Amino acid sequence: MFARIVCCRQIFPLLAFCCIISCLAGCTGVSQHRINNNTTACLPKETAMTSPLAEYDVGLGDVLTVEVARLIPKSPYRLQSADEISIVAYGLEDEDLKIDGSYRLQPGGTIMLPPPIGSVSLAGMTCEEIGAMLTERICEELNFPEKYRELVGVSVEMLTFSGLQPVAGYHVVGADGRIILGIYGSVHVAGLSLANVKEALEFHLAEYLEDPKVAVDIYAYNSKSYYVILEGAGFGDKPQSFPYTGNDTVLDAIAAVNGMERVSSKRIWIARPSSIPYGQSQILLVDWQGITAQACHQTNYQLMPNDRIFIEEDKFVAFDTRLSKVIAPFERIMGFSLLGAQTATRFSGNVLQGGGDPTGGSGR
Repeated sequence: MFARIVCCRQIFPLLAFCCIISCLAGCTGVSQHRINNNTTACLPKETAMTSPLAEYDVGLGDVLTVEVARLIPKSPYRLQSADEISIVAYGLEDEDLKIDGSYRLQPGGTIMLPPPIGSVSLAGMTCEEIGAMLTERICEELNFPEKYRELVGVSVEMLTFSGLQPVAGYHVVGADGRIILGIYGSVHVAGLSLANVKEALEFHLAEYLEDPKVAVDIYAYNSKSYYVILEGAGFGDKPQSFPYTGNDTVLDAIAAVNGMERVSSKRIWIARPSSIPYGQSQILLVDWQGITAQACHQTNYQLMPNDRIFIEEDKFVAFDTRLSKVIAPFERIMGFSLLGAQTATRFSGNVLQGGGDPTGGSGR
């Protein structure tokens, strides 16, 4: 018993020292935060939001919606399989040969006309070339005299272009800042406003199409984000990123992470980076109790791109965690030492000589 008391007296100063170190470790996190007490009355809040994306510049990862109002191939267009054309032959007196209708090019680029014309290959030809070729073919098949051939003609018009690359739809801005337009190549759009993106697309497509007209909008703002960081009270911080939509508030952000953790306190602030390189960031304190329990909007700020919402840890939970980390190794050492001492006492001296009898086999 005396040995145990001496051992405890020796350990007590060590444990007290560990407690002091843990307390200091738990308090250092607060002093490192610089709080900006500047007025926040003019900042956008829940009831007075602004439009920060009015002059939005397209960024990497954004998803654009492109709609096409005019998509016509540049002249001269050469037909290919699955194109649809209208053919009208005039000046024919033979009622048995009537060519007036729409025809779709079959695989191989052919169409079937009434006898005696039959199958005709049109792939790779323009409408003007097809009209001239069919006029000559009809005159030869019907043996028209030379003086009547000037009265015969064939009119050919395009109805459907099958070879056009679809441009309308959703386009993701790649890591190189470009969107892919299939056979029409790619266009660099990162850093441009929507109006400039529209101009860039129309200018690029004009190389392949006749006076193209497009409309562009943002489908997903993936290049702009805000962050919610939950301090982990010694268990590791938990940062999460969310796409910026322009109408997010502090309450929306906390709801997006499904509320605060059990180790979190109600001390919250927004760290807003400076727009000036190497500038001082702005710290906006949040009254969580006022926002939730009292519906006060004064600190329910409208978030901006790259805002960091920091939720501080509960200091008592953090202290308990740090203290456990310090004491746990000594608990293991002491537990092992006591177990070893008890085991050695149990199987030594009279116990071993008496075959397990503490009296040494004397029976007393």
